[in-house]
Amino acid sequence: MRYAVISDVHSNLEALEAVLKDIRKRKIEIVFFLGDAVGYGPNPNECVEMLKDRCKVLLAGNHDWASLGITDIEYFNEYAKEAILWTMKVLNEKNRKTLSTFPISKVMKKENILFVHSTPKEPEQWHYLLTLWDAEINFHNFDQWICMLGHSHQPFVIEKFPSGEMITHRREARLGKGERYIINAGSVGQPRDRDPRACYVVLEGERVEFIRVPYPVEKTQKKMSEAGLPLLLIQRLSEGT
Repeated sequence: MRYAVISDVHSNLEALEAVLKDIRKRKIEIVFFLGDAVGYGPNPNECVEMLKDRCKVLLAGNHDWASLGITDIEYFNEYAKEAILWTMKVLNEKNRKTLSTFPISKVMKKENILFVHSTPKEPEQWHYLLTLWDAEINFHNFDQWICMLGHSHQPFVIEKFPSGEMITHRREARLGKGERYIINAGSVGQPRDRDPRACYVVLEGERVEFIRVPYPVEKTQKKMSEAGLPLLLIQRLSEGT
């Protein structure tokens, strides 16, 4: 078992290119994508096309559904809402159709892994899984060995032992067969853990590792500025917040 898992690209082409280049360098052939191809960033069409060409599994996130008019943007903050309205104008029909084929969850039976954008519990409601209490609730909503998710842009591994005890890993973890796991792949295009480098996960055998990849942030920011996207969204890329 050797896979790369990426999530939350958010139309950041430079970050996606850097991550896929790093994946190729590591000779990893299988890539899973956990949703939010679009939103926030300046290159929605290019990112959807690149993800479709490269990934074995493609999920939809809340920003993807919002860009298709499926998810109501009224609960989005003003900056996310403005970026979605811009994305809706820019996204071409071909890529709208592509996004519309992405499910919000998928089970890989052979690997015994559930892939979902938000949470196993009510995935279409776009809940966040941020605490051990959130994890405890969600462990009761899937049966697989591992649940891989994104959405919060916060990379972590939560390990649950047969005793019920849970611990959190932030950089890497060894996976035991008797334990169960919730793994957040972090974000390729808009990290929020105060590290502005793109983030993705490598699963290899019984080891999971978070990989950080630098990319030309200033290039993405310049394109966002030229597109008239919100200043806060531009600035946060430099800060990883």
